Amino acid sequence: MAAEREIGDDELLEVADNPEQAASLHKALRTIANTPALGPELQGMAKDVLSGRIGMQDVIGSDRYMHAIGDRLGQMRDAAENMSPEDRRRSEARAEKMVREAEEAERDRPKRDGRP
Repeated sequence: MAAEREIGDDELLEVADNPEQAASLHKALRTIANTPALGPELQGMAKDVLSGRIGMQDVIGSDRYMHAIGDRLGQMRDAAENMSPEDRRRSEARAEKMVREAEEAERDRPKRDGRP
């Protein structure tokens, strides 16, 4: 069986403001598609977008998918509100590390792209 085609970042520009945002959305969709804990509804949505079976405009316009996204965000909010102080500190440290890594990647991007 042949590997399924995956959309490119440029195909997400219909909902993204710029190529960097499209690349971030693409990465997020891959993460969702590969994270069973998020549930079959969100995983299926991400896989459908990545394969080109549906577009992000379709997702945004779908009550079904927006409801699933809203439910998951509510679960995340509830989990955050019920964190122990130690778990909150660990989570904040992970978030700070991710921000630093993203900032470093952004600073390095012009060098990789051959820009001054």
